[in-house]
Amino acid sequence: MAKQPMLKFVKISRDMPEKRGAETRKEDFDEIYAEFASAKAEEQASRCSQCGVPYCQSHCPLHNNIPDWLNLTATGRLEEAYAVSQATNTFPEICGRICPQDRLCEGNCVIEQSGHGTVTIGSVEKYITDTAWEKGWVKPASPAVERSESVGIIGAGPGGLAAADMLRRAGVQVTVYDRYDRGGGLLTYGIPGFKLEKEIVMRRMKQLEDGGVRFVMNCTVGEDMSFEEIRNQHDAVIVATGVYKSRDLTGPGAGAKGIVKAIDYLTASNRVANFGDTVPEYDSGELNANGKNVVVIGGGDTAMDCVRTAIRQGATSVKCLYRRDRANMPGSQRETQNAEEEGVQFEWLTAPKSFKGDPVSAVVVDRMRLGLPDASGRQSPEIIDGSEYDEPADIVIKALGFEAEELPTLWGAPELEVTRWGTIRAEFTSGRTALPGVYAVGDIVRGASLVVWAIRDGRDCAEHVLQDLDKQAVIAAE
Repeated sequence: MAKQPMLKFVKISRDMPEKRGAETRKEDFDEIYAEFASAKAEEQASRCSQCGVPYCQSHCPLHNNIPDWLNLTATGRLEEAYAVSQATNTFPEICGRICPQDRLCEGNCVIEQSGHGTVTIGSVEKYITDTAWEKGWVKPASPAVERSESVGIIGAGPGGLAAADMLRRAGVQVTVYDRYDRGGGLLTYGIPGFKLEKEIVMRRMKQLEDGGVRFVMNCTVGEDMSFEEIRNQHDAVIVATGVYKSRDLTGPGAGAKGIVKAIDYLTASNRVANFGDTVPEYDSGELNANGKNVVVIGGGDTAMDCVRTAIRQGATSVKCLYRRDRANMPGSQRETQNAEEEGVQFEWLTAPKSFKGDPVSAVVVDRMRLGLPDASGRQSPEIIDGSEYDEPADIVIKALGFEAEELPTLWGAPELEVTRWGTIRAEFTSGRTALPGVYAVGDIVRGASLVVWAIRDGRDCAEHVLQDLDKQAVIAAE
């Protein structure tokens, strides 16, 4: 009888790739986790129980065929594992690094529920694709037949790039327009290098270019080109701009110098630390935490990125204010633990009341308690009377989330329908909007969400764009 390669979770304990020590990793912006060695990847993949109903797969937004590529990895069939992984995910090496697996696939692993510790799905996914790049298995698009139709995509973030890849592989002519000088969107300028090294994103950009995707960079729609011009140049247009408008603070002194937006702060850091760009606001200290008391307001993943960046910039102290407790924070618990190891102090159940000084010198903070549940079912934070105190701050970073920009106004397209939240109103799955031939995907439809959901939206939309183009071709031929 052949030896059973799987179901080894009883004999083999869960193990993660080695994590660099906090004192070492604080000194640079390199990724903090090492790569699995081949034997270790096979060992950890073999822990999978090959469930009849794989909850890891059903809780993955892309419905990745996780049990199959774990089995293939465990049996040394790595090129096949990559093919299975890539079949449902345009950027598996990125998802393996930045997906909140603890809330998705790994958090729903059956052996985790039985007390044996989850399969390290994300680390194996990263290993498979990194190996595929090293071995030359990752190929640019090479469509069997070129099509005459063209699609314009506004936004070079994960949703737009996923759609571009799918359409180009089908032979469609694809042009991507983006406001930045490099593609990738938040993958490039929002997420710090210690979570996602930028070479990982740039090699995907090159792969797309090598496959025939055309990029028009430094192009702000509504300024450098009109939305109508882009529509006129293409048979279909996909809007994948993401959401970049930062939620603001209120209260006395909220407009003081030294209170900055998380996106501005992270973009400046990524430009300097990862690309060696010159950023005047960084050099002046406006967007640089070196030698400063830093206060970050918010409890999501963006806040975690900010506090950990500030540590690496050489901040004197870094504190994170969040109005609920640790159990109710929206950010990844794994990221919170990493931040604590690196020296970040979390002030749970606190909220800013006002700000002193201009430039800012302190945040006046109210202590909170959790009261009755609100409409979402979460306990509402309530101010404890007379609990306020001053938190010294030389720079305050607002990480309160993002909202949609007013695209119909900015683009001169009032007929582009939006929801009451300002996101584009689009059909579920297909991404079709009220405008003929115009689609929308990712955060500009969902609101601020996960990279993996943007990838899913981009892939789904590309399939429907192809269906619509085929229908139009049949009608034109009649």
